[in-house]
Amino acid sequence: MNDTTDTGCGRTIEDLSDYLDKGTSDDVDHISTCPQCQAGLAGLRRLQAFTRDLLAEDLAEAARDDSPWLENILANLNLEIKAGRSIPVAPGLAGDVLFQTEGALTGLVRSVGDTVEGVMIGKCRFAGAVTTPRAPIIVNVDVSARYGYRLPQLAATLRAELAAALATHSELNIAALNITITELRPPSPPGTKGRDDDRHRPPQ
Repeated sequence: MNDTTDTGCGRTIEDLSDYLDKGTSDDVDHISTCPQCQAGLAGLRRLQAFTRDLLAEDLAEAARDDSPWLENILANLNLEIKAGRSIPVAPGLAGDVLFQTEGALTGLVRSVGDTVEGVMIGKCRFAGAVTTPRAPIIVNVDVSARYGYRLPQLAATLRAELAAALATHSELNIAALNITITELRPPSPPGTKGRDDDRHRPPQ
């Protein structure tokens, strides 16, 4: 990967990719504690998992059908590892003014998506005045779904999981949580196991 885009803390996507490949870095103390770097690493790990899925399938067919989705993840990675807008939360016990970042909530949405079989989160956007306490917010999430799953049930499961996570970990006033399935990926090859393992497939 040849990307020198600054993550917002002085490190680049290329730096994080090298750290992920080697498992170590001269800058490990910073990377292991920096929220922007951790968000970038999480995005790169999801990208690696996705490309491993493609390699397990018919490569020629997968490259033709799935490359737009892969390009979409790459295009949004640099945006989503940024801290984004600062979202106020209730004052701490000592009266401290507390905030969480839009990037942290995007990471939360992606981590929840990783727990739902058949789902790969694409673009995630928070529409509304997130910097204004209790302002109504619309959460828009694009999803790539694995073929063989009942899409209405898949969307309903993901929506419920996201609503619960956002209610627990944020103080956003969620007016709507829109799930849009924009891609349908080929079924997993027979005999393979992974995030779409049939043992966890929703009932047909």
